[in-house]
Amino acid sequence: MSAWLLPDHIADVLPSEARHIEELRRQLLDAARSYGYELVIPPLLEHLDSLLTGTGHDLDLRTFKLVDQLSGRSLGLRADTTPQVARIDAHLLGRQAITRLCYCGPVLHTRPERAHGTREPLQFGAEIYGHAGREADLEILTLALDCLDAARVGELSVDLADARIVRALLAGVMVDPRRLAEVHAALAAKDASELARLTQDFPAQARERLRRLLGLYGGAEVLDEAETALAGVAGVPAALSNLRWLAARLPGVRVSFDLADARGWGYYTGARFAVYAEGAGDALLRGGRYDGVGAVFGHKLDRERPAVGFSLDIKQLVRVAAGRPPRAAICAPWSDAPGLRAAVTHLRGQGETVICALPGHDREIDEFHCDRELVEVAGQWVVKAME
Repeated sequence: MSAWLLPDHIADVLPSEARHIEELRRQLLDAARSYGYELVIPPLLEHLDSLLTGTGHDLDLRTFKLVDQLSGRSLGLRADTTPQVARIDAHLLGRQAITRLCYCGPVLHTRPERAHGTREPLQFGAEIYGHAGREADLEILTLALDCLDAARVGELSVDLADARIVRALLAGVMVDPRRLAEVHAALAAKDASELARLTQDFPAQARERLRRLLGLYGGAEVLDEAETALAGVAGVPAALSNLRWLAARLPGVRVSFDLADARGWGYYTGARFAVYAEGAGDALLRGGRYDGVGAVFGHKLDRERPAVGFSLDIKQLVRVAAGRPPRAAICAPWSDAPGLRAAVTHLRGQGETVICALPGHDREIDEFHCDRELVEVAGQWVVKAME
């Protein structure tokens, strides 16, 4: 095996894509800051018991594990930053007031999430802690859409669901965790035969309502159909009302509903959403409400904090974002001429990119567009447009 071959689904990021990724990273963080979100930078490596506290079996399977040579304790390389941010809110900040946090950094997965995906996503996300109302749901969704608008990915569409609906249909049904996960997977896949097999010993009413749930996807009419099909189920009217309220406040965006899609069922506690762009295939961004996420970290204060947030992979996003031209630059000669070094330093101090052409390599520049040059005129170094 060649020494320079990388592991499967791990890749170098070359200059053009790296520049685009970095520009997107800065835009996304600026968008979050404009809403008042504070940046946090959790560690890539943590003690395993802390890293997986309060998380499900799926995250455990996606987490790389190793042994700390200093302490002998098991460590994990984070596969998702959200639990770490919840720990920061609960254990380190300990605020009672609203807290808005954002982050951006690499995560590592033992397996890729999609066929041609990376095992080293660059995860960006934003979270609101401390407000249980739907206003926070709307704010986080609006920020998510603004982030994707900044990336110029084309026309966006939002798919809405609510984790409380399936939970309400299964209330009182005795089912073991493994089969429960399979039921949710069958619902998400719209697999009627598998769902029928899994629920064959469920109470008749619950079985029938789950079957009807499979067809509840599409436009706004789905909510009307759900009111009839799921009439009498406690908690469902409130969830449907909340989805209506959110959809009505997303002007100019195509909104659809998939009430059977319960992905993240063990994590989300309320409204959840996925955002798609035309031609992008899979969702570019996912998020929703996950109340009480910080309680497992323990604190002298009550940390049953309501929370809502979203995350995305910038490496996935960059593949569908609009291309960007190379950064404009000034080309300067390589010379010991008086005043040249001072002129170059001054221009760089003003934020300009100045590239000094080494002898014999005057035009070997790939990732910058030299539209100007630094030339000497009457003993002074001045910037002129390239001819």
